[in-house]
Amino acid sequence: MRESGILMHITSLPGPYGIGTMGKEAYSFVDFLEKAGQSCWQILPLTPTGYGNSPYQSFSSCAGNHYLIDLDTLAQEGLLTQEEITSVNWGNNPERVDFGAQYAHRMNVLELAFHRFRPDETYETFVAENESWLPDYGLFMALKEVYGGSPWGTWPEALMRHEEQALSEKRQELSEAIALQYFLQYEFNRQWKALRSYANSKGIRIIGDVPIYVPLDSADVWANPELFQLDENRRPKMVAGCPPDAFTADGQLWGNPLYNWQQLAETGYAWWIRRLNAAAKLYDVVRIDHFRGFESYWAVPAGDTNARRGTWVKGPGMDFILAIQQALPHLDFIAEDLGYVTKEVRKLQLDSGYPGMKVLEFAFDSREESNYLPHLYPVESVCYTGTHDNVTLKQWFDEAAPEDVSFAKSYLGLNQEEGYVWGMIRGCMSSVSRLCVVQMQDYLELGKPARMNFPGTLSDANWTWRAEPGFDSEDLAQRIRAIAKLFGRLNN
Repeated sequence: MRESGILMHITSLPGPYGIGTMGKEAYSFVDFLEKAGQSCWQILPLTPTGYGNSPYQSFSSCAGNHYLIDLDTLAQEGLLTQEEITSVNWGNNPERVDFGAQYAHRMNVLELAFHRFRPDETYETFVAENESWLPDYGLFMALKEVYGGSPWGTWPEALMRHEEQALSEKRQELSEAIALQYFLQYEFNRQWKALRSYANSKGIRIIGDVPIYVPLDSADVWANPELFQLDENRRPKMVAGCPPDAFTADGQLWGNPLYNWQQLAETGYAWWIRRLNAAAKLYDVVRIDHFRGFESYWAVPAGDTNARRGTWVKGPGMDFILAIQQALPHLDFIAEDLGYVTKEVRKLQLDSGYPGMKVLEFAFDSREESNYLPHLYPVESVCYTGTHDNVTLKQWFDEAAPEDVSFAKSYLGLNQEEGYVWGMIRGCMSSVSRLCVVQMQDYLELGKPARMNFPGTLSDANWTWRAEPGFDSEDLAQRIRAIAKLFGRLNN
């Protein structure tokens, strides 16, 4: 079955309170997807945003982002008043998420709802079902509040080392702050389950995203230091990154702690299975970020200022893949196999059975021979116009080398009557890939200001793009539906 979907993170939806949420605009977008004949809605990680407001740098691999909780829904449940919601300045630019306003005000408003909330049996069941991660996360966030947001590595020794007696004392002392975190996760879960159920009822699957690494300053590393390559002071020995290449002379230094794969293997990869089981409660399909890291990963000495001195180290390979397949037989995956792909990485991807990714924007780069041209795609692949880390199609046409644009025009038969952007979308839709995913920004023909992320940078441009109200018009839905039908991708 051939399918198509749209990539758009929830934060990018319009709405009155400074950020897209799981409220009525999200349900309207599901309706738009149905009208457009789409089968999938792809989003970015739903976890709390961390360093640089990135959803890929989260304090927890299992928690939900409380910024996405819809305030109007809480008001309908009697937990907030409209005056409490609207009295806050949520930002003055509807085309950008104001993370500063969210940080300053969101928790204060949600705390009002918490004080009116009365736990019931459903709440108690939620807490019990998430006991593998929720207690550590709740305490972690409460402690971060006490210590002014500082990293756990700077906390008092006993707390830094996750010693049970110290933790027990803090659990009693901070019981209300911990209960607030439980409430936020419960409300997030309720609202997300309802939205996902609505999408599924329309025949639309949710494609989620699981980053391969977690940040050092996370509840995951704090509570499970033995699963990471840390020294006796619980500081990283080696950190994650990518090697230098023709585009980045210094490579990419991500800085995340690397896994202790031997220890993980001895536990049957229990931590990873818990993590993916949590993802299975949120998504119908999981895109695993940086899949090649399971074959081998670039390990950089901690403290280095670039990734040049890194080395390739073998990862867990098929042993890990078989373990998660056995534990989660009904969860579908997409392997993010972009970047430096060796024959060993390709073999792992093929042996796993997971479809890999093909990015059309990469097909026409004149600096090197490309394997991203559509005539080379395998059927079991996912074709993207671009991802959240890439330029929009309009920006590509604005900034790409003239010879690259000329190649794209010749290869795809692009013309001004159809429009170059829509011609590229046609190239993606017409490919043999079983699934085609197009960024919402590309359907809207938006340029550089609508780019979701500029990798390797810290700025207000990253993760903040929002669509204008009315972006999901009937005319656009019908145009998308027509091209999906033309190439056999219509969701009936």
